[in-house]
Amino acid sequence: MSGELLINVTPSETRVALIENGSLQEVHIEREARRGLVGNIYLGKIIRVLPGMQAAFVDINLGKAAFLHASDINSKLILNEEHNSDQVPDIRNLVHEGQYIVVQVVKDPLGTKGARLTTDITIAARYLVLMPDASHAGISQRIDDPAERNRLKSIVTPYCGKNHGFIVRTAAEGAGKDELEHDAEFLRRVWAKVIERKERKQTKDPIYQDLSLAFRMLRDFVGVSLERIRVDSKLTYEQLVEFTTEFVPNLTAVLEYYPGERPIFDLFDVENEIQRSLHRKIELKSGGSLIIDQTEAMTTIDINTGAFVGHRNLEETIFNTNIEATQAIARQLRLRNLGGIIIVDFIDMHDKEHQRRVLHSLDVAMSKDNVKYSISGFSSLGLVEMTRKRTRESLEHILCAECDVCHGRGYMKTVETVCFEILREIVRVNRAYDADKFIVYTSASVSESLENDEYHNLAELEVFIGKQIKVQTENMYNQEQFDVVMM
Repeated sequence: MSGELLINVTPSETRVALIENGSLQEVHIEREARRGLVGNIYLGKIIRVLPGMQAAFVDINLGKAAFLHASDINSKLILNEEHNSDQVPDIRNLVHEGQYIVVQVVKDPLGTKGARLTTDITIAARYLVLMPDASHAGISQRIDDPAERNRLKSIVTPYCGKNHGFIVRTAAEGAGKDELEHDAEFLRRVWAKVIERKERKQTKDPIYQDLSLAFRMLRDFVGVSLERIRVDSKLTYEQLVEFTTEFVPNLTAVLEYYPGERPIFDLFDVENEIQRSLHRKIELKSGGSLIIDQTEAMTTIDINTGAFVGHRNLEETIFNTNIEATQAIARQLRLRNLGGIIIVDFIDMHDKEHQRRVLHSLDVAMSKDNVKYSISGFSSLGLVEMTRKRTRESLEHILCAECDVCHGRGYMKTVETVCFEILREIVRVNRAYDADKFIVYTSASVSESLENDEYHNLAELEVFIGKQIKVQTENMYNQEQFDVVMM
């Protein structure tokens, strides 16, 4: 893959866009307020040991002492002997007050509770996880294929040393030797820096901080051909130059500071593409369209021909629209980062050869995606079932929240429906309580309808219950909101 990264940095948010062939393919967003401490490594100081709780409090310079339980301490490192895994040694044999200890955050502080710590340190890269206290290669249990497990182990085992080993992550399935080697070299350099900071007794700041988005993106693109990486923050650019020089030297040459007056995400129309990626309907160049619906259980994609009528016959029109749709589907899944079960409802094709070519086109388009996927053939109902591995939150979940009006339904009750609900509610309240008259507070659109289109129904109800009904507009109410008040 060859492409370009655009990195947009503000004090509260970092956004990274991957451009390929002049088109936006991926968007990554990280907001500073949501960044946690999990993964950070500190040289902490034991400030209190609590034998009754089998725990210790550790000062890692966060203002609130962190919590370290005896079961989270690697006793083999401290006692230099084997222990029954079911039996946790006495905390007093493991640590003492005033002792400096290297710890990693496994749970962020919550309320009055401090962070939860462990001494079993791990540092993750894209495909590998470094284990400083091991000397072997482990394979993720989610990689089921025995041949693939053996292949990965044979590649990674030589990278292990006396004082460090690696776990091969699920994402490494299908990864090549060069990609794994780049990861191993990167992690070895990171750990060397951690050791250096530990020996300097650096306690004010973390001796390792889980990388922020811009740095993670560069780490994950180790070994990938990038023509240019443009950054619109001078400070971040200088930090990335320092980072790549030390850890990813092959990317330093393509880093550029972007000082242009035009916002960096206006290049390649990125801002508009992000907005379009939140739309349910995606127009195809031919006149057809995709309808994408993301639910908790799955994502469904429906293809329509629209205005595309073809040049020869209906079958050709359908086939050409489906072929064009495969490219758009692959791009939208990647751009929106949609994962899990995906059901694609292509326009019905009776020709088996056309079905085969559409599946092949979809597979070729999806092969550009770095995320693992699987495509099944056409079902008896003419649907294509596929899966795409969930790697992070979808773009919609990051940028959007549930609608306060429809509460996630995706639609609202009509004005007419709300009017009839109000009339029924007046009848219900009138039967249950003794009131002289009623005032209805509702939105402007419903209020207008009650006083015009539904006026005769409202008048008939006044006669039926023998009481006055007054309608009052509340501009802050949405279309479904109303209150019936007794006077």
